Amino acid sequence: MKKYSYIGVAFIILIFGIYAIPKIVNTLKTPELITVAKVPSFEFTNQDGELISNSFYDNKVYVVEFFFTTCPTICPRMTESMITIQNQFYAYQDFGIVSFSINPKHDTPEILKQYAKDHGATLKNWNFLTGEQEVIYELANTGFTLFAGENSDAEGGFEHSGMFALIDKEGNIRSRLDEFGNPIAFYDGLDPIGVEMIKEDIAILLKE
Repeated sequence: MKKYSYIGVAFIILIFGIYAIPKIVNTLKTPELITVAKVPSFEFTNQDGELISNSFYDNKVYVVEFFFTTCPTICPRMTESMITIQNQFYAYQDFGIVSFSINPKHDTPEILKQYAKDHGATLKNWNFLTGEQEVIYELANTGFTLFAGENSDAEGGFEHSGMFALIDKEGNIRSRLDEFGNPIAFYDGLDPIGVEMIKEDIAILLKE
């Protein structure tokens, strides 16, 4: 009886392996990154009082977020996620980050500089940008389709997306596909899984 039981167990393991291997192999495949859209032109003032346009990031892979320094809800978590991304790619000269303030009336270059210092944002190519609020909202909502807006009922007075956009060296918004073959478009900066996904895809784009 034991002999047949062992044979049965071995058979089950073999069958399971046949079906499981393709799934395992699939998870190890390099993600296919598709182009979502072209990043529109922009020019704003950074934490050092310098004008920074999208041309600053020519031939660089970079990540974009929309935030504000007094945000009491999701921004601290987004910044923590961005710091982990910074630390992983710190040595790459062709990598950068852009953090657009959606409360530019408060977030002056001086305040943004202090925020960067307080949170350990030391990457050379990490720019915290401020400018005309209407222009920044247009860039967020239309250019990137990442929601940003004022809301007096929201904590902090503003609402915005917690998603990160990934840009390639040609200025294209890129993303991987989901399990159904649809582009995810953006990466969840509040989810450890989303952060790991964008790290993997940054590494892919840096090699292109």
